[in-house]
Amino acid sequence: MAVAQPALGAARAPSRWQSWWRIFSIIFESRVATVGLAIVLFWVLVGLLSFVWTPHNPNATDFGKNAPPSAINWLGADYLGRDILSRLMQGTQVILLKTRLNDSGAILPGGVALWGVFLSLMLGALLGLNAGYRGGWWDQVIMQLLDALVAFPVIVLYLVIVKAFGQGDLVVIVAIAITGTPGMARLVRSMTLDLKTRDYVRAAQTRGESSWWIMVREILPNAMGPLLVDAMLRVGYAIFAIGTLGFLGIGLPPPDPDWGSMVNEARRNIFINQWAVLWPALSIASLVIGLNLFADGLREEITRYQK
Repeated sequence: MAVAQPALGAARAPSRWQSWWRIFSIIFESRVATVGLAIVLFWVLVGLLSFVWTPHNPNATDFGKNAPPSAINWLGADYLGRDILSRLMQGTQVILLKTRLNDSGAILPGGVALWGVFLSLMLGALLGLNAGYRGGWWDQVIMQLLDALVAFPVIVLYLVIVKAFGQGDLVVIVAIAITGTPGMARLVRSMTLDLKTRDYVRAAQTRGESSWWIMVREILPNAMGPLLVDAMLRVGYAIFAIGTLGFLGIGLPPPDPDWGSMVNEARRNIFINQWAVLWPALSIASLVIGLNLFADGLREEITRYQK
């Protein structure tokens, strides 16, 4: 009598590492996303390195004023004789890796740009889910408030918030969050209007699940892919916002330097020392370009997989 043999190559559940590799393989299948990720990781590594080593003290005025690049100062020195490379490295911390909570020096992991975008994502998801799923007066009130907020120029909102609360890392985070929330809420609302008609949402409604449960457990997880891609793009916008506030002299307070304030300080001597303006400007541009390339490439791959 023939004995049934187990099927060769029977499917096995993938291990945790295999699951993670499948996620990362989506990124590496896109050259654009890979290049963008490489640029972003470069700046992350620069920021991490600055915690343990910098060529010189970023705030020390030990060198000649407006010194050009040399063997001692690889990128030159600014108008006060401070090493530009050391200040660029420390400025990476402020944007991507740490947030100063108050004057006492307490540090929160994660940069100002990341926390600002994260907060706008949370607020936008909360408002967009309620507007899109509940509809009716919820939708009208929330969208009217957001439309009124969008009516103000972004730079005016920045100035009002900083003037009202003063300078500080937390104030910049709040400014980024407030200006980014309307766009995020509109995206979440449009996706919620589509997702709430799906069969799994109707099944949850039939089971008698609450509106909050359906929004958080059924709709939001299925919208996270596009939301995360959009959030990456908004990190680039947040970096521009930090640079703009720093250039205007109302951004992050000392002693930690940020790239925007470095450009603002160096522009007064731009005809004497162009290097002090060039390096922080290139740093801002390269990081923003890297984030945009990474987000665009990832969005293309996600769209291709969904087809």
